[in-house]
Amino acid sequence: MDSISTIKDEKFTCSCVSYADMESDVIETPRTAKPLDASSFIQAEPCYKFVKDLLLWDISFVDIVLISSPMGMMGLPFLTRNRHFSAKVYVTEATARIGQLMMEDLVTMHKEFSQFYGPEDSGAHQWMEWEELEFLPLELKNVALGADGTEFGGWMPLYSAADVKDCMLKIETLRYAEEVCYGGPLIIKAFSSGLEIGSCNWSISGPKGNIAYISSSVVPSATAMGFNYKALERHDVTLFSDISCCNATEKLEDDSNCFGSSGNSLSNSSESLEEMERLDFICSCSMDSVTAGGSVLIPIGRLAIVLQLLERFALGLESENMKVPIFFVSSVAEELIAFTNVIPEWLCQQRLERLYSGQSLFSHVEMLAEGRLHLFSAIYSPKLILAWQEPCIVFCPHWSLRLGPAIHLIRRWCNDKNSLLVMEEGFDADLVLLPFKPMEMKVLQCSFSSGMPLQQALRLVKNLQPRHVLFPETFKQHISPLEHLFSLQFYSKSNTLQIPNMKEDTELDISIELASRLHYTTLEGIDVSRLKGELIVEQGRHRLYPWDEHASSPTRPVTHCFGRVDLNALLIALQKVGLNATIVDDAESDGVRVLHVSEPAEARVEVTEAQTLISTGNENLASLISKVVCSILDCL
Repeated sequence: MDSISTIKDEKFTCSCVSYADMESDVIETPRTAKPLDASSFIQAEPCYKFVKDLLLWDISFVDIVLISSPMGMMGLPFLTRNRHFSAKVYVTEATARIGQLMMEDLVTMHKEFSQFYGPEDSGAHQWMEWEELEFLPLELKNVALGADGTEFGGWMPLYSAADVKDCMLKIETLRYAEEVCYGGPLIIKAFSSGLEIGSCNWSISGPKGNIAYISSSVVPSATAMGFNYKALERHDVTLFSDISCCNATEKLEDDSNCFGSSGNSLSNSSESLEEMERLDFICSCSMDSVTAGGSVLIPIGRLAIVLQLLERFALGLESENMKVPIFFVSSVAEELIAFTNVIPEWLCQQRLERLYSGQSLFSHVEMLAEGRLHLFSAIYSPKLILAWQEPCIVFCPHWSLRLGPAIHLIRRWCNDKNSLLVMEEGFDADLVLLPFKPMEMKVLQCSFSSGMPLQQALRLVKNLQPRHVLFPETFKQHISPLEHLFSLQFYSKSNTLQIPNMKEDTELDISIELASRLHYTTLEGIDVSRLKGELIVEQGRHRLYPWDEHASSPTRPVTHCFGRVDLNALLIALQKVGLNATIVDDAESDGVRVLHVSEPAEARVEVTEAQTLISTGNENLASLISKVVCSILDCL
């Protein structure tokens, strides 16, 4: 086992690990005969794991796809390239552009990998054969098959540049709060979530109610437009997803500290402060490495984190009076940085104030102008080779450390104990870095805000005041004491959940011309009228317009009668039309009164509180009696 020294900051999750003084580059695996080392990894063109549950669905049944963040765009071509896919895809303009650049960058890196190592000889990967899988160490088996062995079918080859282009043609972009109508009855709107530039939450409104979908959200945001929770208030159903996990042993208490009565209670200043301290800690560790003569590699994929770190580095280098170059190496680096300079409407108020005061939205504009930041499309670019200088700070893809410029730079600096690799948490560092061992390079793993903490989500529920709330099943034990405060359900993957109907009635708009024709009849205290019109569903509303009599052939109007049948009045009415009828028994028997018709044919009429039953073998006689019954009732 490697000897590992760890430095942690108690204020937030951020650890710096040194892989120096290793005795062995092998991780012993007690549950498998084969040990895990660098030679154990699969030597093949990369495959990409798709969401396994989606493979169980009939793609043709999917009607709408909502993309909430740029990272969510990465898997979209796997859906859109399916020939049975016909759903409508909605995404914000900023998310669509950033997501497109990220997909194109991934395709470029994969293409470079294939060109260097050569593509597979056939469509099926050899490592996917069961004989090969059986020889994998346990750790790699879990990655390939999943802990329960059900994720093997989720591995797919990457989409192509043509797939990305076709995918972008199938999406519909929108701005924040812009209404789009799907199929007439559904109105869909996106509102800022604060997590990333262009990231959003969704409001879906229909005739039977409305739903608020709250994805990863951050309060407040240092780059993107702030979380707009006001637009999600008083929905019939509110669904939460991507909530930050709390301690499994921690039980939330139902006290006043969990809730607030105003919007200010949603703002978590301590969380924002921790995020700033986390970025400053990364900057401080980077400055220490650079001062010692080492370089810094940052393969982080989140654009908001990259933009903030660039500003921290600019301030840190200036305060230390250091002239250290910063390189951003990516096939879409120039397009990505240029895009961030022309999207003020998607940014937070702090950024807008910089714009109003004549400053640039982000500090990287000045850094580019002063030659402190350099953008290059590839690690082998001749211009990069000429400008290369160490020590340096490099931003580049890919965060998996299996593709892109990051691989070459780690191999260059892995034996430099003064160099630093900055990674996001969520990866097994021992497993990810195993191909590069023996390794003396320091590794800094940090967790960044990626969702709303559960306590903050519960405070948000108090402000939103929904009629019904849906939480992930994993949080059931943490919020059970609060069930009586609102209608609550928990959902889980691949399980259908029945949501109670929150709206029993549907509103109908009637044109003035049609409304003027209404003639009301009182029925059990309710005014009722019969009307004829053309029903049109548009922009999520039901509207009734006057019927065009020339549009189609006239049809016989249907008569609707109501009221109680008076047997004596019915007897007189039948006699007036020439029928010989008598009341069989004038006294009620079990609530049934009977009238008998003897001429021109036999018939029997039974009258109760609920119905009138006509029994006869003569169809014409039955029709005549029915008309007589309607004549003594109120009709529409």
